[in-house]
Amino acid sequence: MEGQETPQPDDGTAPDTPPPDNDALPDFGRIAEQFRELARAKDRLESLLDAVLAISREVELPAVLHRIVTTAMDLVGARYGALGVLHESGGYLEQFITAGLSDQERADLAGIDFPRGRGVLGHLIHHPQPLRADDIASHPSSVGFPPGHPHMRTLLGVAISVRGEIYGDLYLSERRDGRPFDAHDENIVIALASAAGIAIESARLFEQVRARAEQFQRLLLPRLPDLSPFEAAAVYRPATEPNSVGGDWYDAIMLPDDAVSIVIGDVVGHDLHAAAAMAQTRNMLRALLFDRRTPPSAVLAQLDRTLKAITDNPVTTTSLARIEPDGPAWRLHWSSAGHLPPLLVTPDHRARYLYADPGVPLGVDTSLPRPDHTHPLPPGSTVVFFTDGLVEHPAHPIDRSLADLAELAVAHAGLPLEAYVTALADNHPSDGHDDIALLALRTPAADPAP
Repeated sequence: MEGQETPQPDDGTAPDTPPPDNDALPDFGRIAEQFRELARAKDRLESLLDAVLAISREVELPAVLHRIVTTAMDLVGARYGALGVLHESGGYLEQFITAGLSDQERADLAGIDFPRGRGVLGHLIHHPQPLRADDIASHPSSVGFPPGHPHMRTLLGVAISVRGEIYGDLYLSERRDGRPFDAHDENIVIALASAAGIAIESARLFEQVRARAEQFQRLLLPRLPDLSPFEAAAVYRPATEPNSVGGDWYDAIMLPDDAVSIVIGDVVGHDLHAAAAMAQTRNMLRALLFDRRTPPSAVLAQLDRTLKAITDNPVTTTSLARIEPDGPAWRLHWSSAGHLPPLLVTPDHRARYLYADPGVPLGVDTSLPRPDHTHPLPPGSTVVFFTDGLVEHPAHPIDRSLADLAELAVAHAGLPLEAYVTALADNHPSDGHDDIALLALRTPAADPAP
């Protein structure tokens, strides 16, 4: 009735308020888990992106393959990883890259050939769908492990395709937390395998381009003639950068007066123009050298004037030397055009750089004088000429790299000359981002005392 108060129930609740519905209340535990799963998914995505970037930074195929294995292990927390590269026939593995094995585990497997594709590994070759096994031994294709093989129970395998063809298989075993691989692991490794296929194709293209550049460069370089009684050996290594054709060169000529002329040079630039300028400069220098007894300084001066008159070649550094008879021994007679000094290694395995006025590079100023230098060459000594690609490193001062090269030259001084120059080129202190040309000449050893 109007004006009268509504009676209140004895329990103190409003008469029309329904009792609470517990099912309608938010499940805070479930929401928190969803947020945690979103955070984990974000972390996995970021880890995957980091892994893809890490793989894409490599350009050498062996480094790419190894990085694929290690990044896959990191993504899913696997203790062991491997990548099997298929033979072109597709029937078996021709290469097997492993990671995660301890030194002792590798020692235990010494003498055992790498897997060719039997058992569970072969199952993935012939059935290239993702494979997860919680117990390898119970898989129908399992054939067991060879003696000394570390214990492995779980497996995650994913095929890697390049241009639609199976290139190889990525294998992971034993999560570090002891749990079997799950669907999240499988999905993230599948995504990584897709990026890995692109990285492998890029690395293979890089190898092809570099091989062609190296072949082209070698066609421009001479084959060293017989320089008896001297020994001579040379090596050329292209830069690691793709599409890089350099202007480094070397040459050696036996002269009519029983002297030998050797030259090392480097045209500025890493393109076809530099390579063409290198070939042009080398051929001109050969013409100026042959059948002349002109001092090296005069030859370089004439070369500089000729290049200026008839070419637009880039600046070039070079060192030109004559090895001349000097009584019972020999004498090094050289002139430099802005080039690094030669390295002399004596028969008692001591090394020193023949520092002298380096002169100015070719193509700078033809009016400047060019000095000559001489130094005796004892019997059995080795003189090494090289381009800056052998010693330049952006993280090290040039003096340190030169000192490292001198130590390397002493350490390998007992090798035959061909092996010697190879050792210097293989272990050089530079970063490999520039071409390397290296030419060494060894004088005859002293006759044994009667």
